[in-house]
Amino acid sequence: MADSQDNTNNNIIQQIKEKYSMLPHPEGGFFKETYRSSDQITATYGERTCSTAIYFLITPGSVSRLHRIRADEVWHFYLGGPMTVVELIDGKAKCTTLGQDVLNGQLVQYTVRKGTWFGSFPNEGSAYSFVGCTVAPGFEFEDFELGSREKLLQEFPDAKDLVVKLTEGLP
Repeated sequence: MADSQDNTNNNIIQQIKEKYSMLPHPEGGFFKETYRSSDQITATYGERTCSTAIYFLITPGSVSRLHRIRADEVWHFYLGGPMTVVELIDGKAKCTTLGQDVLNGQLVQYTVRKGTWFGSFPNEGSAYSFVGCTVAPGFEFEDFELGSREKLLQEFPDAKDLVVKLTEGLP
């Protein structure tokens, strides 16, 4: 029975990736940009499109590695099992669960504030998590910074386990 469910989930994951022509994301998982505003604004760090949106898919065994961007990012939960968004704030880790069980504390929408170190992973038992992320001002890779395990461990020693989990392959 478990093998049958694994095959079904793997099939769904593959179908989602193909349907949306998703590509590997440098932070982990898979993504597809779905919206880029044609309007421009002047942010404190330069000219940017007003807003962008992506689909993001994460599966067991993978994580969205700790990173930060220069704009607010709103997460929207769509399909699959719950996932955890980890933010490093004031020396500690803040964990927020995205999922469909809103009556038991899961959120279908959540905002990570600009400049915050954050990453994510699918919760235990989740076959996949399929979400959307909206960034304003719009996302540009030049505004994206992957974390350094060594530096984040120095800055957030109380979050050691999560920092190690979410910095796999980073210096």
